[in-house]
Amino acid sequence: MQTRVDRQLRALALAKECAALGARVRTISHLTGMSARDLLRLLFPDRQAVPRGRPPDSPEWYHGANLLYRAEASIVVSIYRRLRVANFSAVDALVGAYRHYLGVCQPPHRISFDRAFDLAAHTDGLWLTEAQSFGTVVCPACHSEFLAAFGSVALSNDDCPFCKLVQRYGTDQRVQASFPARPLADPTLVQMGMLTLLGTDNTQRNL
Repeated sequence: MQTRVDRQLRALALAKECAALGARVRTISHLTGMSARDLLRLLFPDRQAVPRGRPPDSPEWYHGANLLYRAEASIVVSIYRRLRVANFSAVDALVGAYRHYLGVCQPPHRISFDRAFDLAAHTDGLWLTEAQSFGTVVCPACHSEFLAAFGSVALSNDDCPFCKLVQRYGTDQRVQASFPARPLADPTLVQMGMLTLLGTDNTQRNL
């Protein structure tokens, strides 16, 4: 059973992690329950380092965003939802999804942590609102999950950002730079590696 001190230490550790990912004080406060005053005192003693700017408002933003932004937003929320289905808490799912997103997408990353927080909030009706504005749907063509208005059903791939990325890939340098092709492994090298491993195993068996 967690004590009050355990909960406070957990909240502070989470606050530090969110701050390291670029979160605003408002976002960290929603996720941890810590007051803005305490967060400023503990995490941002140098007030010049406090993230500033207007907080994201995703319901209106997403539908007018360009293709690359919609694709990356869909990646973040799809990972978040999979973690939620796997019974991770909303906070842990958000942090885990954002870290994974940073690892799979090329910088500069278009979705800030605050944007990811806002997208998740409007997907599950948490923190900022009780209304669900978004859901994830599966494209019937490429089977990718993408973000759409809550209650939507994908009957075609007309709205799938990933199908559109594939269509534009050959002629759009921005798409190519954001999602660079990765060379397949040389099958000869893979075979040599397997033979080396098998040879090592046989040598060990003969010892």
